Amino acid sequence: MQFFSIIRIVGILVMCFSFTMLVPATVALIYGDGGGRAFLEAFALNFMVGTLLWWLCRDNKNELRSREGFLIVVLFWVVLGLLGAVPFIILENPDLNVAESIFESFSGLTTTGATVITGLDSLPKAILFYRQFLQWLGGMGIIVLAVAIIPLLGIGGMQLYRAEMPGPLKEQKMRPRIAETAKALWLIYLSLTILCAVAFWLAGMTVFDAISHSFSTVSIGGFSTHDASIGYFNNAAISYITVFFLLLSACNFALHFAVIDRIRDAQSRKKGVF
Repeated sequence: MQFFSIIRIVGILVMCFSFTMLVPATVALIYGDGGGRAFLEAFALNFMVGTLLWWLCRDNKNELRSREGFLIVVLFWVVLGLLGAVPFIILENPDLNVAESIFESFSGLTTTGATVITGLDSLPKAILFYRQFLQWLGGMGIIVLAVAIIPLLGIGGMQLYRAEMPGPLKEQKMRPRIAETAKALWLIYLSLTILCAVAFWLAGMTVFDAISHSFSTVSIGGFSTHDASIGYFNNAAISYITVFFLLLSACNFALHFAVIDRIRDAQSRKKGVF
């Protein structure tokens, strides 16, 4: 077992994750709700932890096997859940203890949908966005995103991909290279998110609520920015849109990819005729 190589890669993944803290920090800056400092501190802490793990094992670049890939995924999700709790611990609103903060973080990243937070309607926009964003990252799996990036660093991604992806999908490589498959998955995921957000906005949500709920809808996580969830809007169109995108997001993404490929092939044949 290549333990030092495993720690090195976990460190790189944690460094990648640390930059996600800058997104809610930007939201805090836009809305001026005072939560930006907590997310910047969380970014600094996460980046330092990741850098330390990488630096201590930087010379270990041995080839990984499948069992090491599984261990990396397990370790990374555990570390991610713990580090994702940092903003909840630092922020005074909501006032969560360490256990509650860790619970909220793991619930978001695993798209479980359970929460210990009440009074969502009175919380700062940044923390509301962060909860939704955690679910969005966990929905497809930040590991799959990392697989698209780490080959640039000279690290093989196949073991991580096979360890992270669910049963049938891992055998359906939709592109010749595994990094291209990961990028294709995230492109589909991002496209569904954008379409869902636009649909929510057209149905009457604010831009903030539309983006936030698109995160939790496409990830099938269920978090909301309101205590009453979708019922807060009392809007049938929003309910139908939610159901529609939940069904789309629940489909095998290889199926989405196959449909897109078939449409492209049909368009190419038409161009060839004319």
